[in-house]
Amino acid sequence: MADAVLTSPAPSAQAVATWRDYLALLKPRVMSLVVFTGLTGMVCSGAPIHPLTAGVAVLCIAVGAGAAGALNMAFDADIDAVMKRTRGRPVAAGRVPAPEAYGFGAALGLFAVLLMGLATNALASSLLVFTIVFYALVYTVWLKRRTPQNIVIGGAAGALPPVIGWAAATGTAPAEAWLLFALIFLWTPPHFWALSLYASDDYARAKVPMLPVMKGPAVTRRAILLYSLILAPVGVAPALVGLGGWAYAAASVGGGAVFLLLAWRVFRSRAGDAPDGWAGRDGDLYDAKAQAKPARDLFAYSILYLFGLFAVLLAERLIGAAV
Repeated sequence: MADAVLTSPAPSAQAVATWRDYLALLKPRVMSLVVFTGLTGMVCSGAPIHPLTAGVAVLCIAVGAGAAGALNMAFDADIDAVMKRTRGRPVAAGRVPAPEAYGFGAALGLFAVLLMGLATNALASSLLVFTIVFYALVYTVWLKRRTPQNIVIGGAAGALPPVIGWAAATGTAPAEAWLLFALIFLWTPPHFWALSLYASDDYARAKVPMLPVMKGPAVTRRAILLYSLILAPVGVAPALVGLGGWAYAAASVGGGAVFLLLAWRVFRSRAGDAPDGWAGRDGDLYDAKAQAKPARDLFAYSILYLFGLFAVLLAERLIGAAV
C-alpha cells in the first residue's frame, strides 16, 4: 500500500485560482481550532503578556498551521483527487499548481517561525518549527501512507498549539502545558477514527491505510472505545491540578460521560461494516448512512467536546483575571 502510486488530475486550462483557493490551502477550519487551543494555552499560563505580543503570537500559530496545511495539500494532491471529501481542494482540483502550493506553504512557515522568534522567544519559535515539520514531513510524507497508526503518532502536531501558546507567554513549557497537549493528543484518534468508519471506502480508494481499512471496522470500534476510556479521565485532570475550576470540572465530567456514551454506541454498532457508509455529498463530513450514524454522531460531538473544554478553561481564566 505504501508503494501505490496515484495519479493526480492534470490542471484544467480553464481553472483559475481565486483568493478563496489560497484561503482553502490554509485549512481554515483546522486553523480555527489550532488558534483557539493555542490562545487558551497562552492565557492558562497566567503570565502577563503585552496584548500586541499576544496577538502576534496567535497570528504566528495560525499562519504556521496554515503553512502546514498548504504543504499537506500540495503533497497529497494525488490521494485528495480520488476522495469525495477532498477532491474539491485547490491543488487536487487543479486550480493551484502543486509547486505554487509548496512555495506558498514554505514562505508562510518561514514567516511565522521568524516572526514568532522575534516577537516572543526561541522556545515558542522552536516548537512552532517542530509542529510544521512534523505535520508536513513526518505525518504527511511518512506516516499517512504507511501505517494505520498515522493518526495516533501524527496527532502530536495538532496537540502542540497550547504548549506553543504557553511557551510564547512564559518561555517555558511546564507539565500543565503538556497536560493540555495530552488532552488533544488522546482526543485525535477517536475523533478521526469515527470519521474513517463511515468514510472507509474513501480512504480505501485513495490507498490510505486508515485503521478500518487495514484492521477492519470491529478493531476500529474497539480502539475508539479504549481511547475514549483513557481520554475521559485525562479531560478531567486539568481540574485536579488547578488549571480548571468548578465550571471546568463539571464540563469535563459531563462532557466526558457523553463522549463515553457515544463511544459505547459506536462499539455496539455495526458502523463501518457495510460498504460506503458515507451518503456521498462532496465535502460533507456529516452525511452518513443510517448504519454509520453512531460514528457520525461521535465525530460531530468530539469537536464540540474539545472546543467546549478549552472554552471553559479560557472563560474561567478571563473571568478570574477580570475579577
